Amino acid sequence: MDFPKGPTSAFQLFFLALLLWGNAAQASQNYKDALAKSILFFQGQRSGRLPTSQKLSWRSISGLSDGSLAHVDLVGGYYDAGDNVKFNFPMAYTITMLSWSALENSKPLGPQLENVRVAIRWGADYLIKCATATPGVLYVGVGDPNTDHKCWERPEDMDTVRTVYSVSRTKPGSDVAAETAAALAAASMVFRTVDRKYSKLLLRTAKSVFQFAAQYRGSYSDSLGSAVCPFYCSYSGYKDELLWGAAWLLRATKDVSYRKFINSLGANDATDIFSWDNKLAGARVLLSRGSLVANDKSYEPFKQQAQDFMCRILPNSPYSTTQYTKGGLMFKLSASNLQYVSSITFLLTTYAKYMKSAKTTFNCGNILVTPNTLINLARKQVDYILGDNPMKMSYMVGYGANYPRRIHHRGSSLPSVSTHPRTFGCEGGFQPFYYTSNPNPNILTGAIVGGPNENDFYPDERTDYSHAEPATYINAAIVGPLAYLSGRA
Repeated sequence: MDFPKGPTSAFQLFFLALLLWGNAAQASQNYKDALAKSILFFQGQRSGRLPTSQKLSWRSISGLSDGSLAHVDLVGGYYDAGDNVKFNFPMAYTITMLSWSALENSKPLGPQLENVRVAIRWGADYLIKCATATPGVLYVGVGDPNTDHKCWERPEDMDTVRTVYSVSRTKPGSDVAAETAAALAAASMVFRTVDRKYSKLLLRTAKSVFQFAAQYRGSYSDSLGSAVCPFYCSYSGYKDELLWGAAWLLRATKDVSYRKFINSLGANDATDIFSWDNKLAGARVLLSRGSLVANDKSYEPFKQQAQDFMCRILPNSPYSTTQYTKGGLMFKLSASNLQYVSSITFLLTTYAKYMKSAKTTFNCGNILVTPNTLINLARKQVDYILGDNPMKMSYMVGYGANYPRRIHHRGSSLPSVSTHPRTFGCEGGFQPFYYTSNPNPNILTGAIVGGPNENDFYPDERTDYSHAEPATYINAAIVGPLAYLSGRA
C-alpha cells in the first residue's frame, strides 16, 4: 500500500503497527513444522514389517502373523489409536481423509506430499488385501478388542489372540465396505499421475467393494456386535457411508451411475458433526465442488446442504448448534473432542477453497459468510491445538515446548525393544508404566491427543484415555488444514 509522501503521521505509524501485528498474529504458529510432524505420526501407528526409512526408531516389527487365523495375509495397516487392534472402519476413514488432504493441497504440501503418499499407501495396501484375499468377503479388523484392552503391552510383544473379523453377503457391513471404497477411490486419484498401475488397482477394487456395500445392505455393528461395539460402532447407520463412497467414486470416475445412486439414496438429514462415524457433512462438501468448482447447477442442493452445515458450526450464526469453550475451542463431545475439531476444520478450509474458486459468499440469517470467515475460524481451531489456548499447551506431541508427556499409548509409554529386549506380558506394563506419573519414554512425534475438556483443562494423565489418547483419524483430518494454512503463512 502506498502512503502519502512527507513526514510520518501518527495514523501511519498506527496503521503500520496494525499491519505488523496482524502478520505476527497470523504467523504465531509454525504450520510447516506442525504439518511435517502430523504426517510423521503415522509411522508410530504402523503394523507389519517396518521399512528401512522408518524414522520413529523406537517402533519395530509387529503383527506379522495377522490374518493367519483365517488363512489369509492381513499383515500391515495401522493401529487405530493407543491400542494394538486394527479396526478397518476408522482406518479406512483415515486413508480417505489423508487422500482428500493430498488432493486439495498438493501445492502447499510441497515436500510433504511424498510423505503423505507414503502414509496413504501403507494403509491402502492393507485395505486392498482385506478386499481381495477372499471372494465375497471383506476383512474388517484384526485383534480381539475386548482381550487387547485388558493388556498394556507393546505391539512388538503382542500375545493376545489376533482374531480376524469380516463381513460378507450373509453378514453385511455396508458402512465399513462403503468407507473402504471411499478410501480406495480417493487414494486412486492421489496416485494417478505418479503410479498409474497402482491407481488402477485401487479404483478397480473400490468399485468392487462399493458394489458389495450397495448390494448387501446392513450395518457391520449388527453383524459383528461386541467385536466392534462400543469401540467403533456405526452409530449413524450406513446410509451416510453409501453417500460418501458414491461421492468419491463419482469424483474418481465421473460415471453418472454413481450420481443416480446418490439421488436415489435420500440421505438428506441435517447434521452438525463430521467424523469417522458420520460422513454426511463431508459428502456434501465434496459434492458441493460440482457446483462451486465445476459450475454444474445440478449440484446446487449439495451446496445448500454444505452451507446449512457451516451455519450450524459458525459461532456467530443464528443457526449455530455448536458449543465453544471460553478459550475458543469448538466443543462437540467430551470423549476425544479434537477428532471433531480436526475433521470439521478440514471442511472449513476445503469449503472456503471451493467458495474462493467460485468467488461466492453466503448468508447465515443476517450474517454474511465469506471464505475468510471460514478460514479465520479454521485458523483459530488449529492455533488452539498448537498452543494458543488457556493452558498454553500444544496438543500435538513434540510440537512446541509444552505438550502432553503422558499420552495413553502402549508403544509410547513402554520402553522400546532396543532398550528393553525382554518381552512384557499382557499385564506386564500396567504397574511400572501405565500407572506411573513419569513421562512416556518414547515421543510419538506429531500425535494429537483427544484434547482438553469443556473448561479448556487438560490433566495430562495416561489413565484418562478420553482426553490423552491420540488416534489416526484425528491426525488424518488435520493434515489438510495445516497444509492449507502453511500455504497462506
